Amino acid sequence: MIFASLLIFVSYAMLILYFYRGIERLKSPVNDNKDPEASFSILVPFRNEALNLPALLQSITELDYPAHKFELILINDDSSDESVSIVSTFREEHPKLKIIQADLIKQSNSPKKEAINYGVALASHPWILTTDADCIVPQSWLKTFDLMIRQEPVHMVVAPVAYAPGPGFLHNFQALDFLSLQGITMGSFGMNDKGLGQPFLCNGANLCYQKESFTKVNGFRGNEHLASGDDVFLLEKMNRAFPGKIKFLKSKAAIVLTSSKDSLRGLLRQRVRWAAKITGFDSVFAKLVGLLVFVTNLLVIVTIILGVLGQMSWAHVGLLYLVKFNIDFIFLHRTSQFFEQQDVMKSYFISSLLYPFYTILIVSLSFKKAYTWKERVLR
Repeated sequence: MIFASLLIFVSYAMLILYFYRGIERLKSPVNDNKDPEASFSILVPFRNEALNLPALLQSITELDYPAHKFELILINDDSSDESVSIVSTFREEHPKLKIIQADLIKQSNSPKKEAINYGVALASHPWILTTDADCIVPQSWLKTFDLMIRQEPVHMVVAPVAYAPGPGFLHNFQALDFLSLQGITMGSFGMNDKGLGQPFLCNGANLCYQKESFTKVNGFRGNEHLASGDDVFLLEKMNRAFPGKIKFLKSKAAIVLTSSKDSLRGLLRQRVRWAAKITGFDSVFAKLVGLLVFVTNLLVIVTIILGVLGQMSWAHVGLLYLVKFNIDFIFLHRTSQFFEQQDVMKSYFISSLLYPFYTILIVSLSFKKAYTWKERVLR
Protein backbone atom coordinates (compact mmCIF):
# COMPACT_ATOMS: atom_id res chain seq x y z
CA MET A 1 0.00 0.00 0.00
CA ILE A 2 2.80 2.39 0.91
CA PHE A 3 4.73 1.67 -2.29
CA ALA A 4 1.62 1.99 -4.48
CA SER A 5 0.67 5.27 -2.79
CA LEU A 6 4.15 6.66 -3.19
CA LEU A 7 4.15 5.70 -6.86
CA ILE A 8 0.88 7.56 -7.43
CA PHE A 9 2.04 10.65 -5.53
CA VAL A 10 5.33 10.73 -7.45
CA SER A 11 3.40 10.37 -10.73
CA TYR A 12 1.22 13.28 -9.66
CA ALA A 13 4.29 15.36 -8.83
CA MET A 14 5.80 14.63 -12.24
CA LEU A 15 2.54 15.67 -13.91
CA ILE A 16 2.47 18.99 -12.04
CA LEU A 17 6.13 19.62 -12.91
CA TYR A 18 5.22 18.89 -16.53
CA PHE A 19 2.62 21.67 -16.45
CA TYR A 20 5.02 23.97 -14.59
CA ARG A 21 7.57 23.49 -17.34
CA GLY A 22 4.89 24.23 -19.92
CA ILE A 23 4.14 27.60 -18.31
CA GLU A 24 7.82 28.49 -18.53
CA ARG A 25 7.96 27.48 -22.21
CA LEU A 26 5.08 29.73 -23.25
CA LYS A 27 6.14 32.85 -25.14
CA SER A 28 4.36 36.19 -25.02
CA PRO A 29 3.63 38.20 -28.18
CA VAL A 30 6.00 41.09 -28.77
CA ASN A 31 4.47 44.53 -29.21
CA ASP A 32 5.35 45.84 -32.69
CA ASN A 33 3.44 49.14 -32.43
CA LYS A 34 1.69 48.50 -35.75
CA ASP A 35 -1.86 49.56 -36.50
CA PRO A 36 -4.46 46.91 -35.62
CA GLU A 37 -5.72 44.77 -38.47
CA ALA A 38 -8.10 42.16 -37.06
CA SER A 39 -11.79 42.87 -36.58
CA PHE A 40 -13.89 41.16 -33.93
CA SER A 41 -17.47 40.22 -33.12
CA ILE A 42 -17.72 40.08 -29.33
CA LEU A 43 -20.42 37.63 -28.20
CA VAL A 44 -21.97 37.86 -24.74
CA PRO A 45 -24.83 35.48 -23.90
CA PHE A 46 -26.63 36.60 -20.75
CA ARG A 47 -29.42 35.46 -18.47
CA ASN A 48 -30.47 37.48 -15.42
CA GLU A 49 -27.22 39.42 -15.20
CA ALA A 50 -28.55 42.83 -14.18
CA LEU A 51 -26.02 43.08 -11.36
CA ASN A 52 -23.04 42.28 -13.57
CA LEU A 53 -23.80 43.72 -17.02
CA PRO A 54 -23.07 47.40 -16.17
CA ALA A 55 -19.44 46.64 -15.26
CA LEU A 56 -18.89 44.57 -18.40
CA LEU A 57 -20.50 47.15 -20.67
CA GLN A 58 -18.48 49.95 -19.11
CA SER A 59 -15.25 48.01 -19.74
CA ILE A 60 -16.30 47.54 -23.38
CA THR A 61 -16.63 51.32 -23.79
CA GLU A 62 -13.05 51.73 -22.52
CA LEU A 63 -11.48 49.40 -25.09
CA ASP A 64 -8.49 50.94 -26.81
CA TYR A 65 -9.40 49.81 -30.32
CA PRO A 66 -10.92 51.39 -33.44
CA ALA A 67 -14.72 51.30 -33.04
CA HIS A 68 -15.28 50.24 -36.65
CA LYS A 69 -13.21 47.11 -36.12
CA PHE A 70 -15.45 45.47 -33.53
CA GLU A 71 -19.09 44.92 -32.73
CA LEU A 72 -20.83 43.77 -29.56
CA ILE A 73 -23.52 41.09 -29.86
CA LEU A 74 -25.56 40.59 -26.69
CA ILE A 75 -27.80 37.51 -26.71
CA ASN A 76 -30.58 37.47 -24.15
CA ASP A 77 -31.35 33.98 -22.86
CA ASP A 78 -34.85 34.47 -21.43
CA SER A 79 -33.89 36.96 -18.71
CA SER A 80 -36.57 37.86 -16.19
CA ASP A 81 -34.73 40.71 -14.43
CA GLU A 82 -33.64 44.16 -15.67
CA SER A 83 -30.89 42.81 -17.97
CA VAL A 84 -32.69 43.61 -21.23
CA SER A 85 -33.52 47.13 -20.08
CA ILE A 86 -29.87 47.72 -19.11
CA VAL A 87 -28.69 46.59 -22.55
CA SER A 88 -31.30 48.74 -24.33
CA THR A 89 -30.27 51.82 -22.37
CA PHE A 90 -26.62 51.12 -23.08
CA ARG A 91 -27.30 50.97 -26.82
CA GLU A 92 -29.07 54.31 -26.73
CA GLU A 93 -26.25 55.94 -24.75
CA HIS A 94 -23.49 54.67 -27.07
CA PRO A 95 -24.68 55.22 -30.66
CA LYS A 96 -21.11 55.14 -32.02
CA LEU A 97 -20.64 51.52 -30.97
CA LYS A 98 -22.13 48.80 -33.13
CA ILE A 99 -24.27 46.86 -30.69
CA ILE A 100 -26.61 44.05 -31.68
CA GLN A 101 -29.22 42.98 -29.16
CA ALA A 102 -30.87 39.63 -29.84
CA ASP A 103 -33.27 37.33 -28.02
CA LEU A 104 -32.73 33.59 -27.99
CA ILE A 105 -36.11 32.01 -28.67
CA LYS A 106 -35.45 28.31 -28.97
CA GLN A 107 -34.30 26.59 -25.78
CA SER A 108 -32.43 23.31 -25.46
CA ASN A 109 -30.41 21.43 -22.86
CA SER A 110 -27.46 23.62 -23.82
CA PRO A 111 -28.76 27.20 -24.01
CA LYS A 112 -25.32 28.83 -23.93
CA LYS A 113 -24.11 26.85 -26.96
CA GLU A 114 -27.33 27.75 -28.71
CA ALA A 115 -26.83 31.43 -27.86
CA ILE A 116 -23.28 31.38 -29.24
CA ASN A 117 -24.46 29.66 -32.42
CA TYR A 118 -27.02 32.41 -32.82
CA GLY A 119 -24.41 35.08 -32.18
CA VAL A 120 -21.97 33.59 -34.68
CA ALA A 121 -24.72 33.63 -37.33
CA LEU A 122 -25.25 37.35 -36.66
CA ALA A 123 -21.54 38.20 -36.60
CA SER A 124 -20.18 40.36 -39.43
CA HIS A 125 -16.48 40.20 -38.52
CA PRO A 126 -14.09 37.29 -39.22
CA TRP A 127 -12.98 36.79 -35.60
CA ILE A 128 -15.37 35.67 -32.85
CA LEU A 129 -14.48 36.67 -29.30
CA THR A 130 -16.55 35.33 -26.41
CA THR A 131 -16.81 36.48 -22.83
CA ASP A 132 -19.37 36.25 -20.03
CA ALA A 133 -21.73 38.84 -18.64
CA ASP A 134 -20.11 38.67 -15.20
CA CYS A 135 -16.68 39.62 -16.54
CA ILE A 136 -14.63 42.79 -16.97
CA VAL A 137 -12.34 43.03 -20.00
CA PRO A 138 -9.03 44.95 -19.96
CA GLN A 139 -8.49 48.10 -22.00
CA SER A 140 -5.91 46.49 -24.31
CA TRP A 141 -7.96 43.32 -24.76
CA LEU A 142 -8.54 43.57 -28.51
CA LYS A 143 -5.12 45.03 -29.22
CA THR A 144 -3.46 42.06 -27.55
CA PHE A 145 -5.52 39.55 -29.54
CA ASP A 146 -4.75 41.46 -32.73
CA LEU A 147 -1.04 41.28 -31.90
CA MET A 148 -1.23 37.50 -31.43
CA ILE A 149 -3.25 36.99 -34.60
CA ARG A 150 -0.78 38.98 -36.70
CA GLN A 151 2.26 37.17 -35.30
CA GLU A 152 0.98 33.59 -35.25
CA PRO A 153 -0.91 31.53 -37.87
CA VAL A 154 -3.84 30.67 -35.59
CA HIS A 155 -7.40 29.44 -35.86
CA MET A 156 -8.16 29.75 -32.15
CA VAL A 157 -6.61 31.78 -29.33
CA VAL A 158 -7.15 30.78 -25.71
CA ALA A 159 -6.56 33.58 -23.21
CA PRO A 160 -6.25 33.96 -19.42
CA VAL A 161 -9.07 34.47 -16.94
CA ALA A 162 -8.75 35.32 -13.24
CA TYR A 163 -10.94 36.14 -10.29
CA ALA A 164 -11.15 39.80 -9.38
CA PRO A 165 -9.83 40.57 -5.87
CA GLY A 166 -12.24 39.67 -3.12
CA PRO A 167 -12.37 39.32 0.66
CA GLY A 168 -12.32 36.28 2.90
CA PHE A 169 -11.22 32.67 2.87
CA LEU A 170 -13.96 31.44 0.51
CA HIS A 171 -12.72 33.82 -2.18
CA ASN A 172 -9.09 32.82 -1.65
CA PHE A 173 -10.00 29.12 -1.81
CA GLN A 174 -11.80 29.63 -5.13
CA ALA A 175 -8.96 31.77 -6.46
CA LEU A 176 -6.43 29.03 -5.69
CA ASP A 177 -8.64 26.41 -7.32
CA PHE A 178 -9.07 28.64 -10.37
CA LEU A 179 -5.34 29.37 -10.55
CA SER A 180 -4.69 25.63 -10.67
CA LEU A 181 -7.01 25.29 -13.69
CA GLN A 182 -5.42 28.26 -15.43
CA GLY A 183 -1.95 26.89 -14.70
CA ILE A 184 -2.85 23.52 -16.20
CA THR A 185 -4.32 25.30 -19.23
CA MET A 186 -1.18 27.35 -19.76
CA GLY A 187 1.12 24.40 -19.08
CA SER A 188 -0.59 22.11 -21.56
CA PHE A 189 -0.29 24.76 -24.28
CA GLY A 190 3.36 25.39 -23.45
CA MET A 191 4.25 21.73 -23.80
CA ASN A 192 2.15 21.44 -26.96
CA ASP A 193 4.25 24.17 -28.59
CA LYS A 194 7.18 21.78 -28.27
CA GLY A 195 5.21 18.79 -29.50
CA LEU A 196 5.16 17.26 -26.00
CA GLY A 197 1.52 17.55 -25.04
CA GLN A 198 -2.05 18.31 -25.93
CA PRO A 199 -4.05 21.31 -24.69
CA PHE A 200 -7.42 20.28 -23.33
CA LEU A 201 -8.67 23.18 -21.19
CA CYS A 202 -9.82 26.70 -22.02
CA ASN A 203 -12.36 29.18 -20.70
CA GLY A 204 -15.20 30.65 -22.73
CA ALA A 205 -14.89 33.88 -20.75
CA ASN A 206 -11.85 34.71 -22.89
CA LEU A 207 -11.83 32.74 -26.11
CA CYS A 208 -11.23 33.82 -29.71
CA TYR A 209 -11.59 31.90 -32.97
CA GLN A 210 -12.13 32.42 -36.65
CA LYS A 211 -15.77 32.39 -37.68
CA GLU A 212 -14.81 30.38 -40.75
CA SER A 213 -13.01 27.79 -38.62
CA PHE A 214 -16.02 27.50 -36.31
CA THR A 215 -18.16 26.75 -39.34
CA LYS A 216 -15.67 24.23 -40.74
CA VAL A 217 -15.75 22.13 -37.56
CA ASN A 218 -19.58 22.39 -37.43
CA GLY A 219 -19.55 24.41 -34.23
CA PHE A 220 -20.93 22.46 -31.28
CA ARG A 221 -22.50 19.69 -33.34
CA GLY A 222 -21.97 16.38 -31.61
CA ASN A 223 -22.11 17.61 -28.02
CA GLU A 224 -25.36 19.57 -27.95
CA HIS A 225 -26.73 17.07 -25.42
CA LEU A 226 -24.26 18.30 -22.78
CA ALA A 227 -25.31 21.53 -21.09
CA SER A 228 -21.78 22.86 -20.53
CA GLY A 229 -18.59 22.67 -22.58
CA ASP A 230 -19.08 25.48 -25.08
CA ASP A 231 -15.35 26.06 -24.70
CA VAL A 232 -13.49 22.76 -24.17
CA PHE A 233 -15.43 20.69 -26.71
CA LEU A 234 -14.87 23.36 -29.34
CA LEU A 235 -11.17 23.34 -28.42
CA GLU A 236 -11.04 19.58 -29.02
CA LYS A 237 -12.62 19.94 -32.44
CA MET A 238 -10.31 22.80 -33.39
CA ASN A 239 -7.29 20.78 -32.25
CA ARG A 240 -8.25 17.90 -34.50
CA ALA A 241 -9.01 20.11 -37.49
CA PHE A 242 -6.10 22.54 -37.14
CA PRO A 243 -3.27 20.88 -35.18
CA GLY A 244 -0.62 23.29 -34.02
CA LYS A 245 -2.79 26.30 -34.90
CA ILE A 246 -4.42 26.70 -31.46
CA LYS A 247 -2.38 28.99 -29.19
CA PHE A 248 -2.48 30.43 -25.69
CA LEU A 249 -2.18 34.20 -25.34
CA LYS A 250 0.28 34.61 -22.48
CA SER A 251 -0.19 38.29 -21.78
CA LYS A 252 -1.25 40.10 -18.63
CA ALA A 253 -2.84 42.72 -20.88
CA ALA A 254 -5.36 40.09 -22.02
CA ILE A 255 -6.50 38.86 -18.58
CA VAL A 256 -10.29 38.96 -18.22
CA LEU A 257 -11.56 39.28 -14.66
CA THR A 258 -14.60 37.47 -13.31
CA SER A 259 -16.14 37.16 -9.86
CA SER A 260 -15.86 34.35 -7.34
CA LYS A 261 -19.04 32.92 -5.84
CA ASP A 262 -20.26 34.49 -2.61
CA SER A 263 -21.57 31.24 -1.12
CA LEU A 264 -20.47 27.64 -0.79
CA ARG A 265 -23.68 26.53 -2.50
CA GLY A 266 -22.96 28.74 -5.51
CA LEU A 267 -19.40 27.44 -5.68
CA LEU A 268 -20.47 23.81 -5.61
CA ARG A 269 -23.08 24.34 -8.32
CA GLN A 270 -20.55 26.01 -10.58
CA ARG A 271 -17.84 23.40 -10.08
CA VAL A 272 -20.27 20.50 -10.53
CA ARG A 273 -21.28 22.04 -13.86
CA TRP A 274 -17.63 22.21 -14.87
CA ALA A 275 -16.85 18.67 -13.71
CA ALA A 276 -19.90 17.17 -15.43
CA LYS A 277 -18.45 17.77 -18.89
CA ILE A 278 -15.37 15.59 -18.38
CA THR A 279 -17.37 12.54 -19.49
CA GLY A 280 -17.71 14.21 -22.89
CA PHE A 281 -13.98 14.61 -23.45
CA ASP A 282 -12.52 12.72 -26.41
CA SER A 283 -8.96 13.35 -25.23
CA VAL A 284 -7.46 10.32 -23.50
CA PHE A 285 -4.78 12.59 -22.04
CA ALA A 286 -7.42 14.84 -20.46
CA LYS A 287 -9.18 11.85 -18.90
CA LEU A 288 -5.90 10.45 -17.56
CA VAL A 289 -5.00 13.81 -16.02
CA GLY A 290 -8.43 14.01 -14.39
CA LEU A 291 -8.15 10.44 -13.12
CA LEU A 292 -4.68 10.96 -11.64
CA VAL A 293 -5.75 14.17 -9.88
CA PHE A 294 -8.84 12.43 -8.49
CA VAL A 295 -6.96 9.34 -7.30
CA THR A 296 -4.22 11.43 -5.68
CA ASN A 297 -6.74 13.50 -3.71
CA LEU A 298 -8.65 10.36 -2.77
CA LEU A 299 -5.43 8.79 -1.50
CA VAL A 300 -4.80 11.77 0.75
CA ILE A 301 -8.08 11.02 2.50
CA VAL A 302 -7.50 7.25 2.54
CA THR A 303 -4.01 7.56 4.04
CA ILE A 304 -5.29 9.90 6.75
CA ILE A 305 -8.00 7.35 7.64
CA LEU A 306 -5.40 4.56 7.67
CA GLY A 307 -3.24 6.68 9.96
CA VAL A 308 -6.13 7.20 12.38
CA LEU A 309 -6.85 3.45 12.35
CA GLY A 310 -3.22 2.63 12.96
CA GLN A 311 -2.89 0.84 9.60
CA MET A 312 -0.23 3.27 8.33
CA SER A 313 2.42 5.17 10.25
CA TRP A 314 1.96 8.92 10.51
CA ALA A 315 5.50 9.31 9.18
CA HIS A 316 4.40 7.72 5.90
CA VAL A 317 1.18 9.75 5.86
CA GLY A 318 3.18 12.93 6.41
CA LEU A 319 5.68 12.03 3.69
CA LEU A 320 2.95 11.50 1.10
CA TYR A 321 1.15 14.67 2.10
CA LEU A 322 4.35 16.73 1.93
CA VAL A 323 5.01 15.54 -1.62
CA LYS A 324 1.63 16.87 -2.75
CA PHE A 325 1.72 19.96 -0.52
CA ASN A 326 5.09 21.16 -1.81
CA ILE A 327 4.59 20.41 -5.49
CA ASP A 328 1.17 22.13 -5.48
CA PHE A 329 2.63 25.12 -3.67
CA ILE A 330 5.41 25.56 -6.24
CA PHE A 331 2.94 25.29 -9.11
CA LEU A 332 0.33 27.63 -7.64
CA HIS A 333 2.92 30.18 -6.60
CA ARG A 334 4.26 30.31 -10.15
CA THR A 335 0.76 30.70 -11.59
CA SER A 336 -0.15 33.36 -9.02
CA GLN A 337 2.92 35.35 -10.10
CA PHE A 338 1.67 35.59 -13.66
CA PHE A 339 -1.77 36.71 -12.51
CA GLU A 340 -0.27 38.94 -9.78
CA GLN A 341 -2.37 37.23 -7.12
CA GLN A 342 0.33 36.10 -4.69
CA ASP A 343 -1.79 37.39 -1.81
CA VAL A 344 -4.20 34.43 -2.09
CA MET A 345 -1.31 32.09 -1.23
CA LYS A 346 -1.78 33.08 2.41
CA SER A 347 -4.76 30.71 2.44
CA TYR A 348 -2.84 27.86 0.83
CA PHE A 349 -2.13 25.78 3.95
CA ILE A 350 -5.76 25.48 5.08
CA SER A 351 -6.94 25.16 1.49
CA SER A 352 -4.54 22.27 0.89
CA LEU A 353 -6.09 20.40 3.83
CA LEU A 354 -9.64 20.96 2.58
CA TYR A 355 -9.02 20.49 -1.13
CA PRO A 356 -8.97 16.65 -1.25
CA PHE A 357 -12.39 16.49 0.46
CA TYR A 358 -13.70 19.25 -1.80
CA THR A 359 -12.48 17.41 -4.91
CA ILE A 360 -14.12 14.13 -3.95
CA LEU A 361 -17.37 15.95 -3.16
CA ILE A 362 -17.40 17.72 -6.54
CA VAL A 363 -16.70 14.52 -8.46
CA SER A 364 -19.40 12.65 -6.54
CA LEU A 365 -22.00 15.35 -7.18
CA SER A 366 -21.09 15.51 -10.88
CA PHE A 367 -22.46 11.99 -11.39
CA LYS A 368 -25.99 13.26 -10.79
CA LYS A 369 -28.08 13.22 -13.96
CA ALA A 370 -29.10 16.84 -13.54
CA TYR A 371 -27.97 20.01 -11.83
CA THR A 372 -29.32 23.51 -11.31
CA TRP A 373 -27.80 26.53 -13.05
CA LYS A 374 -29.30 29.98 -13.59
CA GLU A 375 -32.63 28.80 -12.12
CA ARG A 376 -32.76 25.96 -14.65
CA VAL A 377 -32.38 22.23 -14.29
CA LEU A 378 -29.88 21.02 -16.89
CA ARG A 379 -28.57 17.58 -17.80
